Amino acid sequence: MSLSAFAQDDSSVIVQPGAPGKATKVLPSTTNAKLPPVTKADVEFMQGMIHHHQQAVDMVALMKDRTTNKKLISFGARISQTQSEEIKFMERWLTSRGQKTSMEMPKAGKMKLPKTGSMKIDKMKMPDLEKSDHNAHQMMMPGMLTPKQMKALAAAKAAEFDRLFLTGMIQHHEGALVMVDDLFKSPGAGQDLEMFTFATDVDGTQRAEIKLMQGMLKEKL
Repeated sequence: MSLSAFAQDDSSVIVQPGAPGKATKVLPSTTNAKLPPVTKADVEFMQGMIHHHQQAVDMVALMKDRTTNKKLISFGARISQTQSEEIKFMERWLTSRGQKTSMEMPKAGKMKLPKTGSMKIDKMKMPDLEKSDHNAHQMMMPGMLTPKQMKALAAAKAAEFDRLFLTGMIQHHEGALVMVDDLFKSPGAGQDLEMFTFATDVDGTQRAEIKLMQGMLKEKL
């Protein structure tokens, strides 16, 4: 696991944030020299992924009173639990490094999506920015559902909800793969061991879940 410090002087408190679900440890300040460099791309990845994960949790929350499909409900519960724990981990990682847990400036553009199994999407256009009460410039990260898509999901029920949930979550997961890919393409980024471990785990887990969801769609659940 990587290390982090709140200050650079001799009295620095050195913190080793635990992985999702694990406790944070306080280490001797002498370990400060072992700290790996943290880049702007590292920080923006964590901040953006918190926002990205939260939408996935919100999507799962919509299942209540909209579907009775036990297989889908079980799958959604697993996503919600995992990503909620990862949000807490990312917040600890950022806070321990003196960073904010949310991004202030949005970005837009087109980004390439990697292959996922037999499926290939060449490009995905970033949706328009969404306004909210607590932040007038909420960022739409790669793969995130637009307000229109979220509204359609909330209005659907039964088989239509199941279909929209799966297609939407596949889109959402593919966006996470874009974010991981962009992180490792950034010079000097991803060198922090915790960052590397977390990002590669997100990539592997979400690739596997994409294949699972594609199978569920083909089987019509």
